[in-house]
Amino acid sequence: MSFLQVSRRTVRLAAVAIALTISSPVAHAQQPSAAALLIAKELVATTGAAVLFGPLIAGVVEQAKFLLLQQNPNLNKDLTEVANKIRTDLRPRFDELTNEVARLYAAHFSEQELKDVLAFYKSPLGKKALAEQPKVIESSLKFAQNWANGLSDEVMAKMRDEMKKKGHAL
Repeated sequence: MSFLQVSRRTVRLAAVAIALTISSPVAHAQQPSAAALLIAKELVATTGAAVLFGPLIAGVVEQAKFLLLQQNPNLNKDLTEVANKIRTDLRPRFDELTNEVARLYAAHFSEQELKDVLAFYKSPLGKKALAEQPKVIESSLKFAQNWANGLSDEVMAKMRDEMKKKGHAL
């Protein structure tokens, strides 16, 4: 598997994780309190969201480097130096992402709900859920891809059969 495939996979998994972490049927209208934000930041850390989002900056930089290398492969050394510098320069921007995810948690959950969710994730069952969730998501994505591929084959066969009945050989 190439680095670009790994980067895209990492970005895709991070996007799924973001969607899972911030989805809530009811959003609270009020601005989150400072206490709620602190609890939400701890929740982001406890759930491992920060670790999951870690590869995003590097992935974006590597993707840009890859695209520029396609234009001129002779620039590999200079592009690598520039990419390393940009990754370093962008490290502080990571806090923007984790702070926003914490703000979203705090906007969607009351302070007490955040405490309860945090307590759950610190419990043995919560820890197991955190450990197993990436495996479930990964397996789900693989299953969905395989299922869609099979469905595609089935639909193509049915379309060909129906078109054959209409006198078209496809």
